[in-house]
Order: sequence, then C-alpha cells, then structure tokens
Amino acid sequence: MTTTLRTVQPTLAETAQLMTGGGRGVLAADESIATMSSRLEAEGIPAGAATRRDYRELLLTADGLSDFVSGFILADETFGQELSDGRPFPEACRELGILPGIKVDTGTSLLPGQGGALITEGLDRLGARLASYAERGAAFAKWRAVIDITTITEYAMHVNAQALARYAALCHQNGIVPVVEPEVLCGGDHDLATCARVSRLALSSVFEELAVAGVDLSGIVLKPNFVTPGLDAPAASAHVVATATLEVLLGAVPATVPGIAFLSGGHPTADVCAFLSELNALPERPWNVTFSFGRALVSDALRAWAGDPANVTAAQRRLLDNCREAADALR
Repeated sequence: MTTTLRTVQPTLAETAQLMTGGGRGVLAADESIATMSSRLEAEGIPAGAATRRDYRELLLTADGLSDFVSGFILADETFGQELSDGRPFPEACRELGILPGIKVDTGTSLLPGQGGALITEGLDRLGARLASYAERGAAFAKWRAVIDITTITEYAMHVNAQALARYAALCHQNGIVPVVEPEVLCGGDHDLATCARVSRLALSSVFEELAVAGVDLSGIVLKPNFVTPGLDAPAASAHVVATATLEVLLGAVPATVPGIAFLSGGHPTADVCAFLSELNALPERPWNVTFSFGRALVSDALRAWAGDPANVTAAQRRLLDNCREAADALR
C-alpha cells in the first residue's frame, strides 16, 4: 500500500512549543540598520548592506547551530536579502532546521508629556506587513516595549502594553506566533526589589491587555528580562536572581503561556547563562523556559570575524560555544 505524505501546517501553539522546548532557544539577530552599522564600525568593519548580510549569514550558517537554536530573529533588511548562494534568508532558515522570525516594531520615540518615557512605534499598516512576512515564510514575529525604571509612568506602561496586545492580535490574525517582549532595562543603580516591582507591573499590564484583546495565550512566547539589580548596583547571586524572577513570573504570567524565552539585556554571557541554569533548577514552572539572547551570543563572533572572510570559521566557533553554553543551562 502506498502512503501519501502531506505537509501539515503546525498550529500557533505547536510553533510556540517548538520555539521554547526541546533544550533550544531563539537567537536574536534583528538589530536595526543603524544599530548593526554602529556595531560593525566599532569593530573596524565598513558598514553597508553587504557587510550586514555577510555577518548575519555567518551566524545562520554556523554548522550545527540548529542543535542549540530553534528560531532566528531577522531584521526587515535581512529578511529580504539572500545568502551568497542565492537562497532567501527565511528559506535558508527553514532548510537549516531553524524557524525564521521577523522584528516588526520600528523603534521607540518619546511619549509626549511623560517625562522621557518611551513608546514603541510600528502599528501603522502592521497587518499588511505581517501578511507579507507570513507569505514569505515567517513563523514568528517580535515586538519590544522598552521600560526604563527612571522614566516609566503608569500611562506609559499602559500604552506600551496595549500596543503589545494589538501587535499580538494582528500576528494571530496572520498565522504568526507573537514574541511579546516587555523589557525592563537593566541600566542604572536600582536594587533588585525595584526591578521586581516594575517587572511585575509591566507583566500584569501586558497580560491584562492581552486578555482584553482576546489573544489566545497558548500561541504566544513571552520574552521578559531577568529580575536583577541595575548594572551599576551591587550584583546579586544567580540563585537570588532566579528566585526573584520566578516569583515575579508566577504572580503575573498565566500557566497557559507555553514558553518564556529570556532576553540577555546587556548582561555578560556567563551571567545570563547562570541565571537561566538556576531558574531551570527551580520547581513549579508551568511554562517552558529558554533563552532569546542577542549580544550575549553574537558579540564574540562579531569581534572574531572583524570583516575578514578568513575568520568566518573562528567566528562561527565562538558563536556555537556561546549557544552551547546557553543550551546547557536548560539541561
């Protein structure tokens, strides 16, 4: 008897589970043109569309990356580019066993009348943009709300949460898993308790707005910060950070959320991996827990590459070492 195989499109919930389970995480390589250009120039690499593409290709094509990484977040420029062999980036991601994602917010601006608080932009025509990304192969998207402890207001918290909810609902409408990222910045000298309080408020606001918008939580991925003291304050141990983080999450994140992928937020690679390892060892976690790191995984590779094709293998080795360290924290 002949068996006919057919491709079954995974549900949003299945995709969210795939992104955050199985001991793999999500690699964030979605820096804006301006940010990526400045990072290239800081390493003495001329910035341009070609060098930005070459750098992202170096990351994606590291042999064995899919052992540690389930998803790869692309910037709009990279999403529309091709690798040197002619494959579009989203297509290459899937062929390499990695889900392609896309950053869809367009950055931040000052929120009028709020003393320096920021609002994330990008809702204009977002539905049409998501439809285009989905047609070209995107499995998930990302939207980052920026919460600065020194400037945040109740109103700013509310409008950022509302924007995240509108974005998530539009993602679902277009068959894309939304990565919901309310980031409480770690810069400054605030203590751990302050970070915990603001993180709890941010998460509570986001899930209130997601509920109002009718977003099915089984089809999202949450991307929060760890609860830490500010980078200019005395450090806390990894166990203290993990315990405080879990306490905040248990009080604010419904169990129906399939997975939480933590951002690195400027912390050193070893520190965020230690936070993740300690958190993974704690009981009472109803969600998958993994990483969605950017700088913590890729900075060493960029420095090793330095724009020289002869350094690609060495740069990829540095990337894989960091990805392995992050994945090991999940086991």
